[in-house]
Amino acid sequence: RLLYRFYDIDSGAIRIDGQDIRQVTQASLRRSIGIVPQDTVLFNDTVAYNIAYGRPGAGQAEVEAAARAAHIHAFIAATPAGYDTMVGERGLKLSGGEKQRVAIARTLLKNPPLLIFDEATSALDSTNERAIQAELESVGQNKTVLVIAHRLSTVVDAHEILVLEQGRIIERGRHDELLVKNGRYAEMWRLQQSAD
Repeated sequence: RLLYRFYDIDSGAIRIDGQDIRQVTQASLRRSIGIVPQDTVLFNDTVAYNIAYGRPGAGQAEVEAAARAAHIHAFIAATPAGYDTMVGERGLKLSGGEKQRVAIARTLLKNPPLLIFDEATSALDSTNERAIQAELESVGQNKTVLVIAHRLSTVVDAHEILVLEQGRIIERGRHDELLVKNGRYAEMWRLQQSAD
């Protein structure tokens, strides 16, 4: 809500590339950011509409390319109505993972310079998650990509990992560096690996 400037902060500053976001119009700021939240919002309309919402006016070929990148095209193509399939209110006709992939396709179609994935792959199986992570690494070139995740396998390849505890950064570094430090990140990594 703060990043999209639904509210302006009273003290301090939120900066993107050193620029205070209060100095940018809301419309310009919102065009520059693509967010895929954990709880995806879909409209009671077609799959095509829900993907194209990322960039109104996009053609069918562009919508399908975004769906392929989000690894949801094969599923859509296998449905009787294809891209004209109605998703239902809030996407109730889709599974959690399917909704997340539609939201990822929407954001990839928008193609903003700043991508934020907030637990965006939490409902995906490991195979789809890995495939989408590889795709995101490719489309994330020359973009700022922020991934918020509790499942640490999601951030293993990140250029920098920030470990937060009670709203404060307690560790930062690459995956291998954080494992060597043997701190909170390493502890969480070991716990998650033993659970698998």
